[in-house]
Amino acid sequence: MSRDHGQSKERADPKSMLGQHGLVAKRHFGQNFLADAHLAARIAELCTTPPGGTVVELGAGLGALTRPLLERAARVVAVERDRDLVPVLRTELARAIEEGRLQLEEADAKGVNLAALFAGGPRPHVLAGNLPYQISGPLLARAIEHGALFDRVVFLLQLEVADRLAARPGDEAYGALSVFSQARFAPRRAFVVRRGAFYPQPRVDSAVVVLEPLETPYEETETLRQLVHAAFGKRRKKLANAWKGLFDLDAEALSQAAERADVDLGARGETLDVAAFARMAEELER
Repeated sequence: MSRDHGQSKERADPKSMLGQHGLVAKRHFGQNFLADAHLAARIAELCTTPPGGTVVELGAGLGALTRPLLERAARVVAVERDRDLVPVLRTELARAIEEGRLQLEEADAKGVNLAALFAGGPRPHVLAGNLPYQISGPLLARAIEHGALFDRVVFLLQLEVADRLAARPGDEAYGALSVFSQARFAPRRAFVVRRGAFYPQPRVDSAVVVLEPLETPYEETETLRQLVHAAFGKRRKKLANAWKGLFDLDAEALSQAAERADVDLGARGETLDVAAFARMAEELER
């Protein structure tokens, strides 16, 4: 599939595009548009290697990522909730829509039916997007909850969040989000995107994260959730104290469950990997 780099560079100028349509970036939507066509192409390659498949893009914006995705994917579904941007996308990407390669959905990414958007589309199924900082948490939670739908997830996120997703036990950034994401996916930080690559320019840097589904994911039970939240809600406490009183267990019952799960109650939560949390949850559910 050929690429018109010159055209992509021109169309990746969000300031000019907004001005042409009499629009401005909406702060209450957290709009920071990707303004670097080269980086958009790199993200699209992560989504579509090898080329083909179906990509659902959350928050299409002005189409900076949508365009290179259309050059590589068999089918793209672009979700955008800003009613002022949807007509711009319909005009700019009219040919792809007419050819059936692009489906444009005016909807809120936090509530859209992801299964319906992927239905009938060729595999692999990839979820992607440049996520607004203030709603990255809910969208990550949705990706984790519906992880069985995807063959890959590629998100452009605030750098701090990206580091938390990919952190390992013992890392300063390791926390509840690390555990829950790694119970479903193998996350890796692909590359950093500096704040100057966006318009308007945010106050922090970002990073692209690739989430590859585990062959055998861990089940996120209510017991597991409570163990993880308690362990990281009291980070400085040892697990014996952090988990004290959970599930109405006395100290002896908790100690016996931990021994069977091969978990050291004298350790702190940030030292436990996903498997250890899962073993402990399993023992408590017996």
